[in-house]
Amino acid sequence: MGASLQTNILIVGGGLVGGTLACALADGGLTSIVIDRLSSRHQNTQSFDGRATAVAQSAKRMLTVIGIWSNLKGKVSPIYDIRVTDGNSRHYLHFDHSKMTEDALGYMIENHFLRRAILQATLKREEIKYLAPVELTNVVRNTEGICALLADGREIHAALIVGADGRGSHVRQHAGIPVTKWSYQQAGIVCTVAHNKPHNNVAHEHFFPAGPFAILPLVGDRSSIVWTENMDDARMLIELPAHEFLFELSQRFGDFLGPLEVVGPRSSYPLHLQFAKSCTAPRLALVGDAIHGMHPVAGQGFNMGLRDVAALTEVLVDAYRLGLDIGTSNSLRQFERWRRFDNTLMLAATDGLNRLFSNDFLPFQLVRDLGLTVVNASSTLKNVFMRQAMGLTGNLPRLMRGEDL
Repeated sequence: MGASLQTNILIVGGGLVGGTLACALADGGLTSIVIDRLSSRHQNTQSFDGRATAVAQSAKRMLTVIGIWSNLKGKVSPIYDIRVTDGNSRHYLHFDHSKMTEDALGYMIENHFLRRAILQATLKREEIKYLAPVELTNVVRNTEGICALLADGREIHAALIVGADGRGSHVRQHAGIPVTKWSYQQAGIVCTVAHNKPHNNVAHEHFFPAGPFAILPLVGDRSSIVWTENMDDARMLIELPAHEFLFELSQRFGDFLGPLEVVGPRSSYPLHLQFAKSCTAPRLALVGDAIHGMHPVAGQGFNMGLRDVAALTEVLVDAYRLGLDIGTSNSLRQFERWRRFDNTLMLAATDGLNRLFSNDFLPFQLVRDLGLTVVNASSTLKNVFMRQAMGLTGNLPRLMRGEDL
């Protein structure tokens, strides 16, 4: 029999969302144990993988309040403008940050920098115990709390277990929470390119019949590419020799930033939508991709995960300060109600956008071009869309408003 550990909350998954949750809870005085299958050393030194994350204004506010944003100095590229075009159509939509009071529409951060910044903040907090690499083998949940058994024999006792362990969540599966899922029959190709001319912090989204092609500004004269193709074409493209891959990429990218060079690896992953029937069960909550997996068309996956984190943190900290049991159904029901509508709305929006734009059906093309023209001509509509993209709409938790707990 191994040692027995006690904490307020057990977080399964020490990645971007799980680590952020631990830091947010610590700010509210709650202790947590974070467990992960990867060692902290591996997470901290994980090499450049070509992926980057879009961070909305509301998410930046939260990361600032809980002490993570300061670890990202020099690693963040603001997005000042977003330009959306429909294939080779002359119709476009232009979002300009100067029309807003905020300093940028959003920010791009390479995943390895973001992962390291979150891990550094996690390891600094005395309220957080980070155990890795470890495997979770069993969880018992009852009216008294939860008891989790690790593969090394140790037991963890807590009031609540949180699954922050991704789309294939072991915590969700163990709780028997069903998932609705379907494939887009598309794959996302991700890589980073260097170019001769500055991007001027402008993000571009081109919609082609096979799917969206996004050019997202990184620090320096580099951009992150998120390129959607049907499964067969993506498989063929990812296997091309380097010079042929660059040629195909350049055909879609254009020459407005000069000659391109692919820096680092290229990767591909299948795209599908999934959502859990519930994000809670007795003494259990899910956050991030464990609840929802969406199309990357709007770059909102990480931001929706942080909205889950902010809402869960708020209901748990409020209950804790009132001297209540944080794992009881009242807090969890509040969290479920708060996140259900917002997550469903974003899943529907990203699904609808991809279906509307990823085709060359003439009636849809006419609707798209009309929509782009109408929105681009209306400052009011553009303002609505910009605020939505910046994560500034809806019933925001305190952390997302930039307020302390």
